[in-house]
Amino acid sequence: MAWNEPGGGNNQQDPWGGGGGRRPSGNGGNNGGGNQGPPDLDEALKKFQDKINRLLGGRGKRSGSGGDGSSGSNGAGGKRNPFILPILVLIVAVVIWAGSGFHLIDQSERGVVFRLGKYTETLNPGLHWNPPIIDRVDSVNVTSIRSATQTDSMLTSDENIVRVSVSAQYVVSDSHAFLVNVNEPEMTLQNAMDSALRQEVGNMHLQEILTTGRDRLGQRVFERLTAYMEAYGTGLRLQTVNVESTAPPDQVQDAFDDVIRAREERQRSINQANAYSQAVVLEAKGQKQRLIEEANGYKAASVSDAIGQTNRFNSLLSEYRQAPDVTRQRLYLETMSQVLAKTPKALVDLGDSNAVTVLPLNQMQAGGNSSQSDSSPMSMQQLEQISRQVIDQMNSGSQQPTRSSSLREGR
Repeated sequence: MAWNEPGGGNNQQDPWGGGGGRRPSGNGGNNGGGNQGPPDLDEALKKFQDKINRLLGGRGKRSGSGGDGSSGSNGAGGKRNPFILPILVLIVAVVIWAGSGFHLIDQSERGVVFRLGKYTETLNPGLHWNPPIIDRVDSVNVTSIRSATQTDSMLTSDENIVRVSVSAQYVVSDSHAFLVNVNEPEMTLQNAMDSALRQEVGNMHLQEILTTGRDRLGQRVFERLTAYMEAYGTGLRLQTVNVESTAPPDQVQDAFDDVIRAREERQRSINQANAYSQAVVLEAKGQKQRLIEEANGYKAASVSDAIGQTNRFNSLLSEYRQAPDVTRQRLYLETMSQVLAKTPKALVDLGDSNAVTVLPLNQMQAGGNSSQSDSSPMSMQQLEQISRQVIDQMNSGSQQPTRSSSLREGR
């Protein structure tokens, strides 16, 4: 609701003045001029527009249709100030320019400030203000891991062609060097990686690259490429270099597969031969050890037997020295017992008759016991009978005047 209604006449009230007219009692107004309500926003806006118009040199509006008709400060015939509009435009432009100088650097970024094209400083994460147009701030992500790949056919040291695929992971370590030192640092990295890869592949043999040398190739490329990046000052730091694949060209892939199969077959045959060789060598070593152990055992047994016989002879010698005749007779009897125990014949010494009779015990035993087997022992009666026959023969032989010996063998 407006404070001053149209057609109100002298009952208009000034929201900013202290006096002003009074409302009629019929409208519910108070008689006192000091009990006014809050100011009207529409009226305040109109007054503000009037002031802007007066500043620009225009004619201000009247406060109301029933007012005293007084105009603004410049009046109806006042002149417009030509410097007001440019000043306002300038002020607005300055405000916009100053507001556009604020920028926020993310935690994963660094801001590189160029003042009139010259490097000034590097901004850390946070809110910063730099004068626009004068300063240019370029943000560089220094935490994200970037990658580059290189795949091409190359010549090895043994004049063979191999196709190698390599990938590299890197980050931006120096944002200033990344933006200033090299025009296109990532393209420079790509070209340097190609150069380093060709250099290292050219120093290796094809078989080494295809089999056991892949890890060594990746390590060499990493070292060489790191040296290139430091020399160029690209602001990039390598993290890893991986050899993804190594293969011969497609045109000779079948021939390489045949060579690989032949090489594997050769290695398998070599492994089988080595296994057989080891088995034979181990068996021969076992036989050798067995023979050595048997020889050592025979040696120990022979030495022990010789030592035992020597000790026995020494003991017998001491007994012989104490009683020679008895020892001699005992040795004679033991020796004869050992000798005669191996023959089926028996020699009987007749004593004074000086005759020796040979008894064919095996034939006598076979004749006296024909009903029994050859291996069965003789009975006591048969032995007594044989003994009497022997005694009779000895008695008949003792009547001869001269000493004679008769050797009889059983037929």
